[in-house]
Amino acid sequence: MSRYVGTLPTRLLNDDAIRPGSYPTWGHAARDFDSRSKDRKVLAGLMESLPQGQRKPILLGVDDRYHDIYVSDGHHRALALLKLGIADFSFRWCWLRAWSVDHQSERFPYHLLGL
Repeated sequence: MSRYVGTLPTRLLNDDAIRPGSYPTWGHAARDFDSRSKDRKVLAGLMESLPQGQRKPILLGVDDRYHDIYVSDGHHRALALLKLGIADFSFRWCWLRAWSVDHQSERFPYHLLGL
């Protein structure tokens, strides 16, 4: 069975709904990327390519204990989507368990976002 792919509003990529997994806030992620030339180049490339369509879904991780939702892979893509004002983004998802990451083919638990 193939992995689930869904679509969510980009506005949910914020410090309350879908947080950056590797950073305390999206502002921290943006500042960190802006401070490194390699990350600036990646973002610039995405700013050019994303208006033609998002090819690779963002990976969302759902904590199985508290049900917090994080970007597990795709921080650069998420920031580029936000900067461009693109309305929706595609995603895959996984459960973040204590000892494993479990990629899912079942429907995303949209109720965790209040949707």
